[in-house]
Amino acid sequence: MPRQGPDIRDPETSGEFITLARVVKTQGRRGEVASEVLSDVPGRFTIGMRLLALPRPPENHRRELEVEELWPHKGLLVLKFAGVDSISDAETLVGSELQVPRNQRSTLQPSWNYVSDLVGCRVLDYDRDIGSIEDVQFGAGEAPLFVVRDATAKLLEIPFAEAYLDSVDLERKQVRMKLPEGLLEVNAPLTAEEKQEQARPVRKKTKR
Repeated sequence: MPRQGPDIRDPETSGEFITLARVVKTQGRRGEVASEVLSDVPGRFTIGMRLLALPRPPENHRRELEVEELWPHKGLLVLKFAGVDSISDAETLVGSELQVPRNQRSTLQPSWNYVSDLVGCRVLDYDRDIGSIEDVQFGAGEAPLFVVRDATAKLLEIPFAEAYLDSVDLERKQVRMKLPEGLLEVNAPLTAEEKQEQARPVRKKTKR
């Protein structure tokens, strides 16, 4: 199945940096932080590696950090940075994106793709132009979902599944797929009116 690279959900920056993880909370008493890893590349984090911590808006000044220790814990990665030695130090990092310069992207295995390279590509179903990829979502199923805006400005969700994929041409900014008939209609998100209609209480019929 096509895989995402380590720069999933690139932050709203100039594109010169990629995000490898996001600090979720403090962990321990020595300045450790627990982070959500946004990379599928094995061994991407190592002791001694340098990361740039981008704080939550409105702050935009990156802080360079060196990984002193690391270990997995309950689905997160605990990181201990040099010079971050207390809970109060760690609290300043909560919410930060942990980044590296874009030129430090890992070399991907064949058939892997960076999400930031896929956003903006046109999706073609055989020779039919479906629309442009605006986002890629994860966690809803086995395959990531392309969020595609078509010519009518309607958003469509298309599974980035190997069974549907024909080819990825990053030079032409095209993702060619072979989608099952009716899939686009099924995977179209509800409109605001449809969501409002579904939220209305159902009136029970009573015998009179």
